Amino acid sequence: MTLSSQIIWLIILALPIACVSWTVTHEEVFREPREYCVDRSKTGRTLLSRKFYYLFTCEYCFSHYVTALFLWLTGYKLLMPDWRGYIIAGFSLVWVANSYISVFSFIRQDIKKEKAVISELEKKKEAGE
Repeated sequence: MTLSSQIIWLIILALPIACVSWTVTHEEVFREPREYCVDRSKTGRTLLSRKFYYLFTCEYCFSHYVTALFLWLTGYKLLMPDWRGYIIAGFSLVWVANSYISVFSFIRQDIKKEKAVISELEKKKEAGE
């Protein structure tokens, strides 16, 4: 695979990794399992148990496992054709995916802020009428 193809794969493959990581760790569809994991990560009897359940509550942590799954599914390697290419690809995919997550989180936060400002303005308008 040429370097340009590898870079394109890196940019595109990080998108579903970011999507899965965000969805599992933030969205309503996984709220109940996530709440269970949050509880177990705080109240687990062993350190290993607490850390295991924490992995499902942190998008950064969870993205490493999602990345490993996607590397296994696709066989994607970056820069080197052997096992070192998997390691480089893994950390690169995690970094790009989490960059996407950060941008998405920032955009969502900005949208929530705008909605709150609009709601407050509407309340003031209704109170003034």
